[in-house]
Amino acid sequence: MTTYLCVELSGAKLLIGEVDENGNILQYKSYASFFFNQQSALGIIKASLDDYINTIGFFDKKPVAMGVGLLGRVDTANGVWLQIDPNRSEPIMLAKDLEDLYGIPCHIDNDVKSATRAERLWGAGKYSKNFVYIYVGTGIAVGTVVNGRQVRGSHFNAGEAGHMTVGVNLGIKCDCGRMDCVEAIASEVGFDRCARLFSQKYETSLTISKDEGDLVNVDEIIRLSRQGDPLCVVLVENAVEAIANLIMNMVRVTDPDTVVLGGGIFSDGYIYDKVLWKLHPATMRFVTQGVMLTKLDPKFIGLLGAAAVAMNK
Repeated sequence: MTTYLCVELSGAKLLIGEVDENGNILQYKSYASFFFNQQSALGIIKASLDDYINTIGFFDKKPVAMGVGLLGRVDTANGVWLQIDPNRSEPIMLAKDLEDLYGIPCHIDNDVKSATRAERLWGAGKYSKNFVYIYVGTGIAVGTVVNGRQVRGSHFNAGEAGHMTVGVNLGIKCDCGRMDCVEAIASEVGFDRCARLFSQKYETSLTISKDEGDLVNVDEIIRLSRQGDPLCVVLVENAVEAIANLIMNMVRVTDPDTVVLGGGIFSDGYIYDKVLWKLHPATMRFVTQGVMLTKLDPKFIGLLGAAAVAMNK
């Protein structure tokens, strides 16, 4: 049986598992993940892989390849993890390190680009060669496929659409230095920043921690918005407008026939339904396959992305 060893590294967790060539998740194990830089992240990956191999073991025989989905910029062709973010930039030969240590061919890629690969293999790519995958979770990023080829950019940084401004002007400063980027409004981090900024202006029952590292709960915001909570209604409406404008911007720029939405913000369908109402027919007329939620399990799309990377397709 052909299997692939898959590693998904995010800011909050590390997921390791095995996936077969048809995208079936055979087994997996989740680990806590907290790291300061790429070297400490590498240490966590190695320790977790050792634990996985010792406690779970391989599903059948040794996997034919390993795939790793990572935060930040990744030089996939050369196996180099370039940076987590501009403040944490320490290029390391991650693929070679893991390949030498475990004796399994290893390939690496950015997390959202990995998820886009999974969509190409097992999702929208089955019927479309021109689609965009828009991830809205902790941050916002986009994977773009044009004529069957994934767009990467000259510095492996294509898809950072979270740093577009989208006509929602709130006075929110983004980490990139600009004001009112869509990520600063509609991502999980964005909901938190907007909630803190406007909590003195609107009445609310939303729980807002004094610890700014403890993000507000977006599920709670959606629940309270449904109930008419003044602050949460505003937060949701701003996010919906921002996401809809982002989608229409991407449609105008890349001319896809399909738009796929993924990430925790869309988990219960409430924001998705609202976004659809905001999309203008004239802009969306050539999106013939529609705007849809990913058919891939959002809890495991990172693992499936790593599998697609391992297949190196």
